[in-house]
Amino acid sequence: MTTIVSDACPPATAVVAPPHLGSTSRFGRVASLHVGRDNLINVIEVMLDPIVLTFSVWVIGFMEEGELTLPYMILSLMAFALTFPGQPRLQESFGRSVISIISGWLFLATLIIFFGYATKGLSLYPAHAIVTWLWAAPLSQVVANAVLRLAAPLLLRAQGTKRAIIIGMNEQGSQLASRLAESPYSDLQVLGFFDDRNLERLHAIGHNRPLLGRISEASEYVNREQIHLIYISLPMATQPRIMRLLDELRDTTASIYFVPDLFVTDIIQSRMETVCDMPVVSVCETPFTGKNGLTKRLSDIVLALLILLMLSPLLLGIACGVKLTSPGPVIFKQRRYGLDGREIVVYKFRSMTVCEDGAQITQARKGDQRITRLGGILRKTSLDELPQFINVLQGRMSIVGPRPHAVAHNEQYRKLINGYMVRHKVKPGITGWAQVNGLRGETDTLDKMKARVDCDLDYLRHWSLGLDLYIILKTVTVVFKDQYAY
Repeated sequence: MTTIVSDACPPATAVVAPPHLGSTSRFGRVASLHVGRDNLINVIEVMLDPIVLTFSVWVIGFMEEGELTLPYMILSLMAFALTFPGQPRLQESFGRSVISIISGWLFLATLIIFFGYATKGLSLYPAHAIVTWLWAAPLSQVVANAVLRLAAPLLLRAQGTKRAIIIGMNEQGSQLASRLAESPYSDLQVLGFFDDRNLERLHAIGHNRPLLGRISEASEYVNREQIHLIYISLPMATQPRIMRLLDELRDTTASIYFVPDLFVTDIIQSRMETVCDMPVVSVCETPFTGKNGLTKRLSDIVLALLILLMLSPLLLGIACGVKLTSPGPVIFKQRRYGLDGREIVVYKFRSMTVCEDGAQITQARKGDQRITRLGGILRKTSLDELPQFINVLQGRMSIVGPRPHAVAHNEQYRKLINGYMVRHKVKPGITGWAQVNGLRGETDTLDKMKARVDCDLDYLRHWSLGLDLYIILKTVTVVFKDQYAY
């Protein structure tokens, strides 16, 4: 979930890149947090990968040549330019940061080697030096990021904390304060709130945080206590009051951020954009626009082709097994909802004695008599899903994405679960974030389906190529020990 923020630094007003506050989710983290432009940790994160890659080239150059020659200087400049600014990774788990580093390095190394081959520049470097750099560079990045994780809390304490207040004690303001307090990499200390409601009314609606005074008293408090940052968390409908408050705060030197009540909306891939020079904020948008969409599609095509080629003997064997062990077609075709809620036809190896695709579909359950003996094995190991790689090549599906549900189930759950259809902002996937978190198999209760949908929405908020690769790798380990697939 993204917080839309503007930074006004009196007496002049400036607009800066909005900080991002991610929702706590199954990702086990709070998304990247950039609340202070002069935060030392932010600066280090931006510079870390470019500097580490640059030094790795220099070290190898000195080891091979005894000095830093021109070819190694050119390579180091290329590495720095292609990786600056570096990607913030502190808010990710260490495992996900390693996957992100490796996936980014594979792309960068392929690009540099292709460029060197095309320009015959590779001949300037000994083969031993090239091979050494291919493994030493990502290893150096992993080590440097691990060291930063250990050193970051100490650096923040040495740098000192910034004092902040929140104006407006409401849902988004309370969540903001909680997440700042929970983040080990935040250098902000939230002293309390300003609100015009009395303490008894605030306690009645569940808020028990320190109340420092009324909104009209905020400006005086900021000057007296030397507050560094102010977060205005007031309803957008109170624009006149917000404008009066901004006028009162012009006499302070604090940075001012606006946290609108869009914060409590189920925001998907929110970002600032302009339409005919008018600023707009996307509330619900697919993450696969522009270069992200191209990256996703290319990765789907390459991986689907490789998997189909490698598994072609297995596919042929399964097809023969299905045909010989039970009457009916080898491939089961079922209508599902795809991108933007349009119907698509999804392929699977037939694992049951029936081919249901009507208005009423009974989900498979444990001990289901409709499942054939071979079908039970296929469903348990997810091998029945392999024909969907053809759907990926057709452009109907992705390898990773929300799992498609039967049309009948979609029509049922879209009426029961708020935001259910948002999962159709992207193509459905063969595997997904819900599936690797144990949410496979029968959804015999509404809570199970809600949990699956929550995971799908988390995936949309936090998508990256590294996350896709992580899900694919984890799927391989999950399917063979999943007790809920039948």
